[in-house]
Amino acid sequence: MDRPAPPPLGHDPLSAFFWEGARAGELRIQRCQRCGTYIHLPRPICRNCQSFDLAGEKVSGRATLYTWTQTFKAFHPFYVDRVPFLLATVTLADQPGLQLLTNLVGIDEPDVRIGMELEVQFEDLGEYVIPVFAPVAAVIS
Repeated sequence: MDRPAPPPLGHDPLSAFFWEGARAGELRIQRCQRCGTYIHLPRPICRNCQSFDLAGEKVSGRATLYTWTQTFKAFHPFYVDRVPFLLATVTLADQPGLQLLTNLVGIDEPDVRIGMELEVQFEDLGEYVIPVFAPVAAVIS
C-alpha cells in the first residue's frame, strides 16, 4: 500500500528561501538587511524598522526548548503511522525571542526538559524537507 503524501505546503514567495534552505541542509530565517533583526514567520516588512530589505539568512541551528507537547491524534493521513510525536516551540540561539514551531526527534517523552539545548536536523519527507530538532549530543572527553 502507498504511503500518503505529507500535507501540501502551498507556494508562498515569502517563505520559499526557508524551504530551499531546508532542502540544502541549512536553517534559514528571514533577516532585515537594514537593522539586522531576524523575523519568523516571514513578512514583507521588518517589524522593527519597517524596511522592505529582507532576505533569508543561514542561522546557527542551535536552540533551547521553550515548550512542547506530545501529539497522539493524526490530523492528516500522512501522520497516522507517525503518532505519537513531539511537537515543540524552540527559541533559536541567534536572537532572543526568535522562535520556531518544530518536531523533537532523538528523544523519548519522559526525557524532555524545558530549556534543554537542541540542534537542527533535517527530515526528508519526499515532497519537501523539514527542520526538526534533537538534543545536543553530549561531549565525550
